[in-house]
Parts: sequence; C-alpha cells; structure tokens
Amino acid sequence: MGNLTTQLGRLLTVALGGLFLAAGGSFAEDAGNLYNTNFDINAGLKYFERQCSRCHGFDAKGNDETGAPDLTGRLARASSEVGLFNIIRTGIAGTAMLPVAADLPDSQVWQLVAYIGSLSTDPANIDLPGSVASGTSLFTSKADCNSCHMVNGQGGRLGPDLSRVGERRSPEELLSDMLNPHIDVAPRWWTMRVTDSDGAVREGLRMNEDSFSLRIMDEELNLWSYPKNQIESFERVEASTMPSYTQTLSDSEIDDLVAYLFSLRKEN
Repeated sequence: MGNLTTQLGRLLTVALGGLFLAAGGSFAEDAGNLYNTNFDINAGLKYFERQCSRCHGFDAKGNDETGAPDLTGRLARASSEVGLFNIIRTGIAGTAMLPVAADLPDSQVWQLVAYIGSLSTDPANIDLPGSVASGTSLFTSKADCNSCHMVNGQGGRLGPDLSRVGERRSPEELLSDMLNPHIDVAPRWWTMRVTDSDGAVREGLRMNEDSFSLRIMDEELNLWSYPKNQIESFERVEASTMPSYTQTLSDSEIDDLVAYLFSLRKEN
C-alpha cells in the first residue's frame, strides 16, 4: 500500500511538473519577442528580402495580383507578435501563404517578426504640427479630396479609399503624396486615353487590360469596354490624376490635412 501511495505521489508530481512546464512555455511565448534588437531586425530584413519579397514586395506593401497583403500597417490576420509568428511558422491554409521551412530556427522566425513589426508606425509616438479637426474640414471643402477619395463609405471612387490610410502611409509619405503625386503611381491608378474607330476620344481610369481588350471608367463613373482590334489607338498615362497642393494650400493647411489623413485607421 505504501509503495502504491508512493508511486501515485510520484505520478502526481510528474503530472503537476508537466503542467507547470506547459504553463511556463505558454507564458514565455506570450511574453513577446525576445529577438527585437536592431541586429535582429536587420537579420529579419535580409531573410524577408530573400524569401518573402517575391510576393509581398521589397517594400512589404503587398501585391494585388498575388493577393499578398500589405505588411506595413495593421495586420488583418495577426493581432500580436505570437499570432504573426504562428502564421509565418505554419502558413495559412487555402491561401498562397506557405509555412517557412520546418528546419528554420525559431530565432530566425522571431527576427522576421521583429522586422515586420518595425514597419508599422505607432501614431502615439508621433507629434504632428497639424490639426486633425481643421484637416477634417479641409478634406471636404477647400482641398476637395472627397470628390475622388472615399472615407468610411462617403466620397468618390476615382482614387484610393482612404478609410485606413494612416495604417499604410507615414506622415512623410502622405506629405509626398500631396506635393508630388506623380511619383510611383500604382498601375491600378493609371489612366487610358482611347480613340475609337469613329475618332471619339475618351479617357478614364484603367480598370482592366489584357491582350485583346481594355476597360476604363470615366470621371462620371461610366464604364467603357473596347476590343483592341476595333479601336484606332490607345495610350496608357502613368501619371496620377491627383493634383499637387503646392499652389492651392498653405503649409499650415497641408500640415492639417496630413494630421487628419494619418488619423484615419481602424477603430479598436
């Protein structure tokens, strides 16, 4: 009897020890990323460029054609470093997001997590000179941004939806967008100038184009489709349709607009 009691005691001790270790492992995981120094971030960058940039781009801003998401703002599928680690390690079933190599050390995965985390801008750490309230008013009045851009379902469709632009663009990038809008225009926002067989010329956003046809949307949001063998000519315009605000807004007004746009992000 005594031996049985002793054996049961030992088994209970082992079981409790196992639970303690499991809890300890969970706690260590939940404690966050321990590989978060500048060295680790740079190591994560090097791995990202070798393995991840093919889908997500060297700037980590994603690729609409491959479906790879923008990694520079709020991540839709991961709300914590642990969640991001698990996605990188195991992939996402039913998508193009494959797991990393099984023999890749956890330390390197954490370095990749550190690099991706470094891409996000924490608004709490940035003190902007502009006024969000004044920028809100400018957006729908003097700057007339809402004629082309939508925010939370209100506005135009001739430019990108800005409802969460503060998550994917830094204040410096927003400032450049307003002063130099023709730099690095995404193909989605190129325009096409089409001359049909009757000589009529129409211009609009390049909605779709392949070897045999093209489709544009004009300023009145009308869609026009053309078989390429039935038009006289077409020209792709890679400049932005957005005007520069260098001559129409003062420096303080631009600061206000930057402050407002940077405030636009998903509500917690």
